[in-house]
Amino acid sequence: MPGEFIRIFSDLHFGDRASRVHRLAQLRPLLDGVTHVVLNGDTLDTRPGPAPTHTAECRAAIARFFADRVPATTFITGNHDANFSPQHYLDLGAGAVFAFHGDVLFENIVPWSRDSRLAGRRIAAELARLPVTQRHDLDHRLAVFRRVAHSIPQRHQSERDRLRYLLRYLADSVWPPHRTLLILRAWQVLPARAADFARRHRPRARFVLVGHTHRPGIWHPPDGACVINTGSFSLPLGAYAVDLADGRLAVRQIEQTGGEFRPGRVLAEFPLAAT
Repeated sequence: MPGEFIRIFSDLHFGDRASRVHRLAQLRPLLDGVTHVVLNGDTLDTRPGPAPTHTAECRAAIARFFADRVPATTFITGNHDANFSPQHYLDLGAGAVFAFHGDVLFENIVPWSRDSRLAGRRIAAELARLPVTQRHDLDHRLAVFRRVAHSIPQRHQSERDRLRYLLRYLADSVWPPHRTLLILRAWQVLPARAADFARRHRPRARFVLVGHTHRPGIWHPPDGACVINTGSFSLPLGAYAVDLADGRLAVRQIEQTGGEFRPGRVLAEFPLAAT
């Protein structure tokens, strides 16, 4: 569509103390001139937790903020906001771009978390109940991951006290030390897994957009689609925005200046159509 300007980013984690987005107004510069914004999962945490009022307030604020500022918004679900939207993936650019959150690339959703074994058991059990022909079907598989993700309750994400939050965050995400190795392993395998996932489900796609692991990057597998991870608005690694306009895809650094998030320098640019 002439004049359409689509911007994609992910992992706001709004409402979580680890997020740098304390007020949604900080995002206004990222939405200037955008006709369609796509949030690729983990926009907030909607899982069951001890602070349902806080969760409800975050849901309402997110829905209201984007509806007021962008003509069109698509929320793709992630493992933290599995029931926030019916949209679990999105095809853009006449099929050139395939966007999904990325947790489906790991059989236990978050390999480094305390809940990974539980999630892995539940996913395996649900997949085993499906007919064999549906186990690798995109819609059925993502539906399983979303049901299981929503069944895992919030941990440190729901803690409102700053000190207790920090202690619980470290206990949930960093300790024991072998979790760091699991994070590094997830970073290492994600690009190849994302390219393989697209090859299976969207063989025509030239670009695969994911988030989930919070490590922004651009990878060019020798025999697959270009994989772009848009990172996270949580510390420490930062976030990218992917822009689709005028038949081109641009990857931009998201910069935080004066407390606001703005599109920064262009890191890479590609034609959407094969040349």
